[in-house]
Amino acid sequence: MGLDRFKEPGRRPPRAAYALPTLFTAGNVFLGFLAVVKSFEGAMLAVSQTPGAERHFELAAKAIGVAVFLDGLDGRIARMTNTTSEFGREIDSLADVISFGIAPAVLGLAWGIFFVEPAAGILARGQLLTAGYFFSFLFLLCGAARLARFNVTKNPVPKNPGRPDRKYFVGLPIPAAAGMVAAVVYAAGCEPVTYWALSVGFLGLLALLSFLMVSTWRYYSFKDVSLLRPRSPLTLILLGSLIYMVWHYSEIVLLAMAITYVGSGIAVRVGGILRRHWRAAPHEPERQVGSGSSA
Repeated sequence: MGLDRFKEPGRRPPRAAYALPTLFTAGNVFLGFLAVVKSFEGAMLAVSQTPGAERHFELAAKAIGVAVFLDGLDGRIARMTNTTSEFGREIDSLADVISFGIAPAVLGLAWGIFFVEPAAGILARGQLLTAGYFFSFLFLLCGAARLARFNVTKNPVPKNPGRPDRKYFVGLPIPAAAGMVAAVVYAAGCEPVTYWALSVGFLGLLALLSFLMVSTWRYYSFKDVSLLRPRSPLTLILLGSLIYMVWHYSEIVLLAMAITYVGSGIAVRVGGILRRHWRAAPHEPERQVGSGSSA
């Protein structure tokens, strides 16, 4: 029977079942808080030129990554145990603002902006810091707007709807955006950015993620993937291989996974625009070979 007994008509789930998704949400909040604290500690060590700053930035990035994993479980467990509620939905959104809005914004600002060397002059560095504050805040603001839209919209339809048998997110989910920031920091070795060109590129990434979160582009939600459905041996092999790769080559694999998901929405949107352009383009008439007429 397993979890199917919670879905029986007229059967009320036990009270203990409601605590399961709440525990995951509470863990999500704690990891977001931990990421913010570790970002501050890393910044203070870097300012005082004390060794070990990269270790704190690494813990902050890992905390955000684990929070992404927990966020994918709490809603799924709530649906599997039939314990979804308005309270759970609201507290989950508040937790997401902390773990996937504030935490990556603070981490990105502390890691990618604060310690840029003034190679282009003091004035240019001040402008870069101002831009860093703005784009970090923009990331947080767009993430909060994304969550608010997700909560109030019923059966949202993306601007480029896909297959009707699949479920999609409208816009980039905020956990994926936060995971992208954490993956970049982790893959870069967690050493604070000091070269201004890299810092400008990182600000461009924050701007892109902010746009994608409030866009209406299509992203696959994976909600139609059931954990209780039997899987083929090939799925087991692929999953085991992925776990092995993440364990031994976590920096490259996690960054590749983040880039693939974030880029999937862009690729689908651009591909749809190109297909419509090619269909709407008038076909040029074929030229006739020879111009003479027969009598």
